[in-house]
Amino acid sequence: MKIKSLPQDERPVEKSISRGAASLSSSELLAVIIGSGSPAKSAIGLAEDIIASVDGGIAGLATSSAEELMKLKGIGSFKAARIMAAVELGKRISTAPREKRIQVTSSEEIARLFIEDMRYEKREIFKALLLNPRGEIMSSETVSVGELTSTLIHPREVFSAAVKRSAAGVVFVHNHPSGDPSPSEADVDTTLRLQACGKILGINVIDHIIIGDGQYSSLKSLGYM
Repeated sequence: MKIKSLPQDERPVEKSISRGAASLSSSELLAVIIGSGSPAKSAIGLAEDIIASVDGGIAGLATSSAEELMKLKGIGSFKAARIMAAVELGKRISTAPREKRIQVTSSEEIARLFIEDMRYEKREIFKALLLNPRGEIMSSETVSVGELTSTLIHPREVFSAAVKRSAAGVVFVHNHPSGDPSPSEADVDTTLRLQACGKILGINVIDHIIIGDGQYSSLKSLGYM
């Protein structure tokens, strides 16, 4: 059966986009990699032939050569090269050392990461630190750059990256160009509003750090959260 004759949501490429690559079978994944079939077989059919031809099934591709793959009818040099490249990429990913992430356990640690960079800023910069379930920083996202004394924060922008990255928690960090890190009424109101939004999304708002000139304040430590 040709792939084009399948329902659109069952075609490997469309299925991968809509449901994620993890939803694909091994033959479907391999079909996406080789890209097209032959006059006699669909890409999925070729993929099934490849898996059946190697010892150990899909795992056998790790020790297969391009020459061995090209012995199969419908597999030319281009398809063989694609498969070998995908296998090599998988090997490199599996052996690459993971970047060491910073685990934060206190507001002081967070402030120390940003205080030197943010204390001299002339405009308010609002950042969101995305944390994984272990409390490690996955990324730092600049949500908004405001005017001299204020910045407008919308939950949509604040939580967009957190939702995409499946963050377990967020810590907000912003600076006061005046140098005084004391939270304003607007800071407290914004924090409580974002905390309520986080609860709806299942994302824990852990703290809100305000950076001043060599000083900082934590809304959690001050009892606002």
